[in-house]
Amino acid sequence: MDTTHPAAVAALTAMSAIGAGDRDAWLACYAPDAVIHDPVGGSPLDPHGAGLRGRAALERFWELTVAPGQVRFEVAAVHPAGAEAAVVASVSAHFATGARVGYDGVFVYRVDGDGRIVSLRAYWDLGPVLSALTG
Repeated sequence: MDTTHPAAVAALTAMSAIGAGDRDAWLACYAPDAVIHDPVGGSPLDPHGAGLRGRAALERFWELTVAPGQVRFEVAAVHPAGAEAAVVASVSAHFATGARVGYDGVFVYRVDGDGRIVSLRAYWDLGPVLSALTG
Protein backbone atom coordinates (compact mmCIF):
# COMPACT_ATOMS: atom_id res chain seq x y z
CA MET A 1 0.00 0.00 0.00
CA ASP A 2 1.65 3.23 -1.21
CA THR A 3 1.10 5.85 1.47
CA THR A 4 3.80 8.23 0.19
CA HIS A 5 2.01 9.41 -2.95
CA PRO A 6 0.81 13.05 -2.49
CA ALA A 7 -2.87 12.14 -2.94
CA ALA A 8 -2.53 9.23 -0.51
CA VAL A 9 -0.83 11.48 2.05
CA ALA A 10 -3.59 14.09 1.73
CA ALA A 11 -6.36 11.49 1.94
CA LEU A 12 -4.94 9.73 4.98
CA THR A 13 -4.19 13.04 6.70
CA ALA A 14 -7.78 14.22 6.13
CA MET A 15 -9.20 10.92 7.40
CA SER A 16 -6.94 11.05 10.45
CA ALA A 17 -8.06 14.62 11.21
CA ILE A 18 -11.69 13.48 11.09
CA GLY A 19 -10.92 10.63 13.49
CA ALA A 20 -9.19 13.06 15.85
CA GLY A 21 -12.03 15.58 15.62
CA ASP A 22 -9.52 18.19 14.40
CA ARG A 23 -11.51 20.57 12.20
CA ASP A 24 -8.61 22.92 11.48
CA ALA A 25 -6.28 20.10 10.42
CA TRP A 26 -9.02 18.69 8.18
CA LEU A 27 -9.74 22.04 6.53
CA ALA A 28 -5.99 22.61 6.00
CA CYS A 29 -5.93 19.51 3.77
CA TYR A 30 -8.24 21.19 1.23
CA ALA A 31 -7.63 23.84 -1.43
CA PRO A 32 -9.84 26.95 -1.01
CA ASP A 33 -12.13 26.00 -3.92
CA ALA A 34 -12.26 22.25 -3.22
CA VAL A 35 -15.43 20.32 -3.92
CA ILE A 36 -16.66 17.28 -2.04
CA HIS A 37 -19.25 14.77 -3.14
CA ASP A 38 -19.81 12.85 0.09
CA PRO A 39 -21.56 10.73 -0.95
CA VAL A 40 -21.60 10.89 -4.74
CA GLY A 41 -25.17 11.30 -5.95
CA GLY A 42 -26.33 13.71 -3.30
CA SER A 43 -27.48 13.84 0.29
CA PRO A 44 -29.63 16.05 2.49
CA LEU A 45 -26.72 18.54 2.51
CA ASP A 46 -26.29 18.26 -1.27
CA PRO A 47 -29.76 17.44 -2.63
CA HIS A 48 -28.87 18.01 -6.29
CA GLY A 49 -25.60 16.05 -6.12
CA ALA A 50 -23.61 19.03 -7.41
CA GLY A 51 -21.08 18.76 -4.59
CA LEU A 52 -20.20 21.12 -1.79
CA ARG A 53 -17.68 23.71 -2.98
CA GLY A 54 -15.41 26.08 -1.11
CA ARG A 55 -14.32 26.73 2.44
CA ALA A 56 -17.74 27.80 3.79
CA ALA A 57 -19.38 24.64 2.42
CA LEU A 58 -16.66 22.44 3.89
CA GLU A 59 -17.00 24.17 7.27
CA ARG A 60 -20.76 23.58 7.20
CA PHE A 61 -20.21 19.91 6.22
CA TRP A 62 -17.89 19.48 9.21
CA GLU A 63 -20.29 21.15 11.64
CA LEU A 64 -23.28 19.09 10.52
CA THR A 65 -21.71 15.69 9.89
CA VAL A 66 -18.45 15.31 11.81
CA ALA A 67 -18.63 17.61 14.85
CA PRO A 68 -21.79 16.08 16.38
CA GLY A 69 -20.21 12.66 16.86
CA GLN A 70 -17.20 10.46 16.25
CA VAL A 71 -16.17 9.12 12.87
CA ARG A 72 -13.39 6.57 12.41
CA PHE A 73 -11.87 5.10 9.26
CA GLU A 74 -10.27 1.68 9.00
CA VAL A 75 -8.28 1.81 5.78
CA ALA A 76 -8.07 -1.47 3.88
CA ALA A 77 -6.23 -0.26 0.77
CA VAL A 78 -4.88 2.84 -0.94
CA HIS A 79 -4.58 2.92 -4.73
CA PRO A 80 -2.78 6.05 -6.01
CA ALA A 81 -2.63 6.97 -9.69
CA GLY A 82 -1.90 10.29 -11.35
CA ALA A 83 -3.11 13.10 -9.11
CA GLU A 84 -5.58 10.84 -7.29
CA ALA A 85 -5.78 8.14 -4.69
CA ALA A 86 -8.68 5.77 -4.15
CA VAL A 87 -8.97 4.73 -0.53
CA VAL A 88 -10.98 1.65 0.40
CA ALA A 89 -12.14 1.94 3.99
CA SER A 90 -14.69 0.88 6.56
CA VAL A 91 -16.28 3.74 8.44
CA SER A 92 -17.77 3.67 11.91
CA ALA A 93 -19.79 6.60 13.17
CA HIS A 94 -21.18 7.25 16.62
CA PHE A 95 -23.60 10.16 16.73
CA ALA A 96 -24.45 12.43 19.66
CA THR A 97 -27.94 10.86 19.72
CA GLY A 98 -26.34 7.53 20.61
CA ALA A 99 -26.96 6.08 17.17
CA ARG A 100 -24.15 4.04 15.66
CA VAL A 101 -23.60 2.95 12.09
CA GLY A 102 -20.91 1.31 10.02
CA TYR A 103 -20.42 1.17 6.29
CA ASP A 104 -17.80 0.49 3.64
CA GLY A 105 -16.77 2.98 1.01
CA VAL A 106 -14.36 4.00 -1.68
CA PHE A 107 -13.06 7.55 -1.32
CA VAL A 108 -11.34 9.13 -4.33
CA TYR A 109 -9.18 12.15 -3.53
CA ARG A 110 -7.63 14.43 -6.17
CA VAL A 111 -4.85 16.84 -5.20
CA ASP A 112 -3.31 19.92 -6.76
CA GLY A 113 0.42 20.48 -7.31
CA ASP A 114 0.81 21.55 -3.68
CA GLY A 115 -0.74 18.33 -2.38
CA ARG A 116 -3.98 19.98 -1.27
CA ILE A 117 -7.23 18.17 -1.92
CA VAL A 118 -9.21 19.73 -4.78
CA SER A 119 -11.91 17.08 -4.89
CA LEU A 120 -13.28 14.18 -2.93
CA ARG A 121 -15.72 11.71 -4.45
CA ALA A 122 -17.01 9.33 -1.79
CA TYR A 123 -18.87 6.18 -2.84
CA TRP A 124 -20.94 4.66 -0.05
CA ASP A 125 -24.58 3.84 0.74
CA LEU A 126 -26.34 6.72 2.51
CA GLY A 127 -29.35 4.57 3.47
CA PRO A 128 -27.99 2.99 6.66
CA VAL A 129 -26.76 6.37 7.94
CA LEU A 130 -30.12 8.04 7.38
CA SER A 131 -31.86 5.08 9.02
CA ALA A 132 -29.59 5.33 12.07
CA LEU A 133 -30.25 9.05 12.38
CA THR A 134 -34.02 8.87 11.93
CA GLY A 135 -34.77 5.46 13.39
